[in-house]
Amino acid sequence: MKHILISGLVNTETTVQVRQFPIRYYPIGYPFFGVNTAASGVAYNIAIALNTLGDHVTLLSMTGNDFPAAYIKEDLMVYGIDTSYIRPQLRQTPNSVVLYDAEGKRQVYCDLKDIQEASYSFEKNLLDHVDLVAACNTNFNRELLHLAKAAGKPIATDVHVLSDLHDSYNREFMEYADILFLSDEGIGADYRGFLLELVQTYGSKIIILGRGNKGAAIYQSSDRQIHEQAAVCVGEVVNTVGAGDALFSAFLHYYIQGFSPLDALTRAQLFASAKIRVSGAAKGFVTEDALQAIYERSEERKVL
Repeated sequence: MKHILISGLVNTETTVQVRQFPIRYYPIGYPFFGVNTAASGVAYNIAIALNTLGDHVTLLSMTGNDFPAAYIKEDLMVYGIDTSYIRPQLRQTPNSVVLYDAEGKRQVYCDLKDIQEASYSFEKNLLDHVDLVAACNTNFNRELLHLAKAAGKPIATDVHVLSDLHDSYNREFMEYADILFLSDEGIGADYRGFLLELVQTYGSKIIILGRGNKGAAIYQSSDRQIHEQAAVCVGEVVNTVGAGDALFSAFLHYYIQGFSPLDALTRAQLFASAKIRVSGAAKGFVTEDALQAIYERSEERKVL
């Protein structure tokens, strides 16, 4: 069992099923079982995903001292995840609302409250028995980047939507990342050129570009090549929110077990595809055994 430290945002999330995008005005709707509230947030999603896959996780975050914070902690305890590193230092717990339609398209509104102005005092021995640090791109993790690098721990981060190679907010995260994830949503048609520029600028060992229904692309320093992976589908798409967190989590899970980057990404794509059959950013994760069964079926179809 590998030990992964995850640090970043936890929040409550309300998902709302809408008729279509763009949303036309109507005074009230009744989407029965289409409005749901649950614990979420990037760090929360990653922690639940890795926990489901069988890893030992340590989760660091900050909340308010309010009902949403109690709700999140109670939910984490159901999974057996230690909540002692989640500190009630904010004025309120962050919250988000996700609108999604029948085609799986989504629109997210994320209220971070005051987490971007808050600081976290990291304990010196926190990294002693950690195999990898997953540092989400929140401001308070900048100190963690320095600590993890000094301790010789591999660092993984996801900067999500990036359009500027020299983005001032994300630059430090990209400089420290051994494993860098991002989405193609802010990149033009020449995504391969963008990836090569990222490599030349920051030197990450592995860069993975999530491309939604177009699949994924990966750069690995071992052969200095960009490899493209086609999209996979293991069931009906209900809601794509959280797909990127699922891809990130499963890749880390398999990579630190010794799988090659390409093999880890193949399994991560299947994990993410299985996840989006369920609505909710932290819902729908499958176990390692269940994912292995999905992988074996996909390999059989390739042979046929």
